[in-house]
Amino acid sequence: MTEVYARRPRVGLFVTCLVDLMRPSVGFAAVRLLEAAGCEVVVPEEQTCCGQPAYNGGDNANARKIALQTMRAFDGLDYVVAPSGSCAAMLKVHYPRLLADDAQHASAARAFAERVHELCAFLIDVCGLEQVPGSFAGRVTYHDGCSGLRELKVREQPRRLLAAVPGLELCEMSDTDACCGFGGLFAVKFPAISNAMVTKKCANAASVKPDLLLSGEMGCLLNVAGKLSRQGADIQCRHIAEVLAGEMTAPAIAYSSDGERR
Repeated sequence: MTEVYARRPRVGLFVTCLVDLMRPSVGFAAVRLLEAAGCEVVVPEEQTCCGQPAYNGGDNANARKIALQTMRAFDGLDYVVAPSGSCAAMLKVHYPRLLADDAQHASAARAFAERVHELCAFLIDVCGLEQVPGSFAGRVTYHDGCSGLRELKVREQPRRLLAAVPGLELCEMSDTDACCGFGGLFAVKFPAISNAMVTKKCANAASVKPDLLLSGEMGCLLNVAGKLSRQGADIQCRHIAEVLAGEMTAPAIAYSSDGERR
């Protein structure tokens, strides 16, 4: 740890809406990784959405209410960690901007932001994790989510963690840092452009013939996995935390429990 604690650091896991509703296995994997890194993990029941949909849609009034609720939920913890670059960026980058003109809460938002980290970045940059619980015998390719990459500078950390997975071969696709076309509201407002972008992303992934496509961003994974499933491509998608933690019992995204595509 970069800070010295007389006890295990208490880490609040910001679960995220998509993990909670669509992929709970990612939350359990995140807990296992944080515990492997020597942390005490707390999952506050009072947490809700990070407020990003409201913020991106211009509803700053409700986004502020959500931000204050989130800050209260994680009060008193040493760190706040999210298995999502976009949610972590909302908490770390946009909360201080959102509350900058709030004399009562601006300084608290800045202090809160200092404690926020994306999962892979936290494991490498703060915990110095060198060994992971998981193993995987196969080829994987990795997609960099836009928010984590561009707002939080998360790029090398997931690759360093993947290098620690026994049996895993990382095969980089071309334009791994290009957007997959999801972008939250972007995919709703501009479906044709979004579809063109995810089609290119899937082609780039298929060109390196991976067994798995991984990312740290559930929105991206749902988008890409859906497209691959409609194409009938033989590539499965998982959150990177599942592979790192060895939490692989849940079906791959867009697959049913009997192994069939949805």
